[in-house]
Amino acid sequence: MKQIVAIVGRPNVGKSTLMNRILGRREAIVEEQPGVTRDRKEVEANWQGREFTLVDTGGWIADGDSLDEQVSRQSERAIAEADVVLFVVDTTVGVTEDDARVAALLRGTDAPVIVVANKVDNNDRLPQASEFYKFGMGEIYSISSINGSGTGELLDEIVLSLKDSKEDSKEG
Repeated sequence: MKQIVAIVGRPNVGKSTLMNRILGRREAIVEEQPGVTRDRKEVEANWQGREFTLVDTGGWIADGDSLDEQVSRQSERAIAEADVVLFVVDTTVGVTEDDARVAALLRGTDAPVIVVANKVDNNDRLPQASEFYKFGMGEIYSISSINGSGTGELLDEIVLSLKDSKEDSKEG
């Protein structure tokens, strides 16, 4: 069974755009309007010969309506099933209360969590990415899902984390 990489975060941080970038094709729906992704989308992906299942989720919202709650539950299910979690945040907005709540939720998972500071479309935005170190979740991977910068390093880290989590699951 292929290992699972879940892409999670609050709405409109670029989760679906990141999925499309990793896949190298338009698979997930991407719109400027927040909340377009409602259901989980699972697609087979690979990087340097390592295959895995990539799961795009709708945005996790703490205080939403009943549909938002259903979308959030899907994100939580993806987190529970994941071997690696990509926690996507938006450098153009900075740390939000919903980001902090997602970070708190992710602290309860056994899977490695990779913090992905998205929308670093130029070097001027690099300093904003460091703001996310406050979550205390390790290295921040600054990327641009739109132009692809930083995604190779991110994919290398995903593959390394998958190998680590696979070894850990054999021991347990």
